[in-house]
Amino acid sequence: MAMSANAPSATGELSGAEALPAAGSNFYTAMRILPHDQREAMYAIYAFCRAVDDIADEEAPRAARRAALQQWRRDIDRLFQGQVSAGTSALAAPVARFRLRREDFHAVIDGMAMDAEADIHAPDWRTLDLYCDRVASAVGRLSVRIFGLDDGSGDQLAHHLGRALQLTNILRDIDEDAARGRLYLPREALAEAGMEVDGVAALTIVRQSGLARACDAVAARAAMHFSEAEAIMAKSPRHAVRAPRLMHAAYRQILSRLKARGWSPPRAPVKVSKLRLLAAVLRYGLR
Repeated sequence: MAMSANAPSATGELSGAEALPAAGSNFYTAMRILPHDQREAMYAIYAFCRAVDDIADEEAPRAARRAALQQWRRDIDRLFQGQVSAGTSALAAPVARFRLRREDFHAVIDGMAMDAEADIHAPDWRTLDLYCDRVASAVGRLSVRIFGLDDGSGDQLAHHLGRALQLTNILRDIDEDAARGRLYLPREALAEAGMEVDGVAALTIVRQSGLARACDAVAARAAMHFSEAEAIMAKSPRHAVRAPRLMHAAYRQILSRLKARGWSPPRAPVKVSKLRLLAAVLRYGLR
């Protein structure tokens, strides 16, 4: 559920317009402010994430999805051995120029495999944190190297901002995920809210009144990660955190609007205010 996407080709490869983020999306806006080489590298990372995410979410048998993700692992391994395939051709230049790490690509694939193996249903906090690390913070670890942050502060920013964004996504997409049979809210938070989860369908759980307490616990965890990410960015070179600051501003606004809307059904969709996003672009993108 890390990304929403159109259906991929049978091989899981994306090319052309399909591989680009939607114009007007938060990601597109944040990446447009980058210099050309960084922007193109981020689009290549986006295309890779789109491809593996689509494999995890498609309706093919789980064995076929596992095989497709395993092929991506082999292709990434070959890329780092100097063998470029059709699926990894756009990644070759960014990997070389920005010293991207193979283990981060593998972590992203491992995260998508968690969705492909089975529909996630009320994981414990530890498993949820691992999932967030793989599908979001690992993408962040690739991204911060492109932005020009050093490994120490960059990896810490990826750790916190990735988790903040993914937990916000989980709260935003509760109903969409439940319709697919998935529930990413942690079982400890649901249990503390007095909710049974084992043997209970996701759609049934998300319609119960106790959901609000569980969502508040996830929102508090997301807010903590947003604050930690903000503190790291405040100490980082301004040019290297322009794009992360925009993503931070957009998603923190989404989290605030979700909390203001509340968690009781029916839950109206929440989006970023274009005026506030423009203000963030003017504040961070033009410096």
